[in-house]
Amino acid sequence: MRVWRFLVGPSLRARQTAKQRLTPLEGLPALSLDALTSVAYGPEAILAVLAAGGAVALPLVLPITVAIVVLLAILVFSYRQVIAAYPGGGGTYAVCRANFPPGAALLAAAALVADYTLTVAVSIAAGVAALTSAFPALTAATVPLCLAILAVITVLNLRGLGDTARAFLLPTLVFILGVLAVIAIGLIHPLAHPEPFAARGPPAEAVGTLLVLKAFSAGCSALTGVEAIANGVPLFKEPRVVRARRTELLLGAILAVMLLGLAVLAHRWHLGPRGDETVLSQIIAASAGRGWAYYTLSVAVTIVLMLAANTSFGGLPVLASLLARDNYLPHLFALRDERQVFAVGIWALALLAGTLLVAVRGQTLALIPLYAIGVFTAFTLAQAGLVKHWFTTRPPPWRRRALINGIGALTTAAATVIFLITKFTAGAWVVVLAIPALIWLFVRIHRYYHRSAALLELHQIPAKPRARPTIVVVPVAELSRLTRHALNEALSISSQVIAVHVHVDAPDAADGDLERQWARWDPGVPLRVLHTDYASVAHPIARFIDELHEHHDEQVVVLVPFALPDRLRYRILHNHLDIVLSAALKHRPDVIVATVPLRLHPPGLTA
Repeated sequence: MRVWRFLVGPSLRARQTAKQRLTPLEGLPALSLDALTSVAYGPEAILAVLAAGGAVALPLVLPITVAIVVLLAILVFSYRQVIAAYPGGGGTYAVCRANFPPGAALLAAAALVADYTLTVAVSIAAGVAALTSAFPALTAATVPLCLAILAVITVLNLRGLGDTARAFLLPTLVFILGVLAVIAIGLIHPLAHPEPFAARGPPAEAVGTLLVLKAFSAGCSALTGVEAIANGVPLFKEPRVVRARRTELLLGAILAVMLLGLAVLAHRWHLGPRGDETVLSQIIAASAGRGWAYYTLSVAVTIVLMLAANTSFGGLPVLASLLARDNYLPHLFALRDERQVFAVGIWALALLAGTLLVAVRGQTLALIPLYAIGVFTAFTLAQAGLVKHWFTTRPPPWRRRALINGIGALTTAAATVIFLITKFTAGAWVVVLAIPALIWLFVRIHRYYHRSAALLELHQIPAKPRARPTIVVVPVAELSRLTRHALNEALSISSQVIAVHVHVDAPDAADGDLERQWARWDPGVPLRVLHTDYASVAHPIARFIDELHEHHDEQVVVLVPFALPDRLRYRILHNHLDIVLSAALKHRPDVIVATVPLRLHPPGLTA
C-alpha cells in the first residue's frame, strides 16, 4: 500500500480538486494530444492508400489534406458551440441527450467509447512505431513496449489529470515546436533532397474517385480527438467555458498548420510509405539530417505519441460517469476514488486498450481501418444535434450557426459512409458490430436499474422501520483470546448469543474436550456442538441457522472471528474460517454475516 500510495499520491479532499483543473495551455497535453499527434499517422495513412495508384497518385496528398483541414475548421467551430451550449461535459452524448430520443444518445456514447479505446491503442502503437523506426533493434519488443507504456499512462492518470497534464506539458511543447521547426526548415532548406518514392503506378487518368475517397477517409483519422475538449469541459478551471473554447481554438490552429506543412513537404519531396520508416521520420531526416537533432526529435515524437493516449483517459471516465448517472453503466463508474478521479473508468479503458494492443500485436496500420468510424459518427450526431438546438433556442445569429453545423453534419456523415464502404472488409466491420453491442449493453443495464428501482421503491417514502430482537451466532474452533474477543463483541450487540462448534465425527477425533473446557470457563454464553460426518464447517452452521428460523422470529447475525496479523505475509498462515463462512452465507437474505478481527501484536513476530 505504501508503494501504491507513492505512485498515485496521497488522498485529496473534495475542495482540493481545484488543483487538478486545467488551464488552456495544460488542456493541450491533457485533452488535445490525440489530435495533435495524429500528424504522425494521418499523412502516413493518406500516402499508404495513394501508393496503390503509383508514384503519380502521391501528389494528391496536398489537395486531400486541404479538404481535411477545411473539415477540421468546421469541427472546431462546431465543438466550440458545443462547449458553450453544454458546459456540463459529455460532448456529443450531452448534445444528443438534450435534442434527440435516447437511442441517438446511446449511439453517440457507444461510438465515443469505441473511439476512445482505439485512440489509446493507436496512439501507443504509433509511438512505438516511431521508436522502432529510429531504433530497429526494438521491433521484436513491440507488444511489451506497448503494454509497459499503457501501464505508465494508467498510473499517471490515477494520480489526477492536472498532475498528468503538467507532467506532459514540456514534451508536448517540444513536440509542437520541433515539428513546426522541421516544417519551417524543410520549406526553406535548399539542400533537402530525400529519396523519392520509387513505386511505378498507372497513368494519372487511372487514379479514380474511389482511391481518392479511400485516401480521404484514411487521412480523416487525423481529426480524431477534436471532440475530447468538449467532453471534458468540467475538467477546466473557472471560467470553464472560456478556457475550454480557447483550448479548442488553439488545437485547431496548431493542427491545421502541422497537417498542411507536412503535406506540402511530402508533396515537394515525392515521399511515400516505407515498411521500415514512417513518413514523419523521412521528413525529419530530410529537414534535420540523421544526426543528434533527428534522434532527439524522434524520441520526442515517440514520447508524445505515447502520451496522446492521455486524451482518452481524460474523456472516457467523464463520459462513463455521465452514463452511470443516467443508469446506462454500473454506478461504480460515477464514483471518485481518494484522488478524486473516476478510477473505474480509467481501469476499464486500460483493460480494453491493452486487450486490443495484444490482439493486433501493436501494429498501427492494423488499427487504422478500425479508427475514426466511431468518432465521425459522433461528429455527425453532435452537429445534427446542434442544428436542432439552434432551431429550438434561436439565439442570434442562430441561422448562420445552424447553416455551418448543417454543412458540417452532412460532410461528416458523408465521411462516415466513406469509412464504412472503404474500410468495412479491412476490419471496420469489428467497430460496426461493437457499437450495437455496446448499445445493447447500455440498454440492458438501464432496464435492470429500472426494475431494481421499482423493487427498492426508490424516490418513495418507505414504511416505518421495525426493530427486531437479534440472535448472534459465534462460530468457535477452540478456546482462546480470539473466542473471548468475539463473545465480547457479540454481547454488545445482543443478550441472545449462541456459540457453535462443528465437530467432525471421525474415529480419531477427540470428543467432548471443548465442552468440558467451556463448562470450566463458564462465559455466560451457551455452547452448541454441531456433529457432522463431513469435513465442511459451513453446511452444519447453515442448517443450524435454518433451525433457529423455524423456532424463532429473531434476526440472526453470524459473527465470525478471525486473527489479523500485522504483517501481510503472515495472513495466509491462519485458518480462514471467515472466508469460508462468508462465501457460504453471503447470498442468504435471512442472515447478516459480519466479521470481528483481532489484531495480533506479539513482540516476537517481527521477522
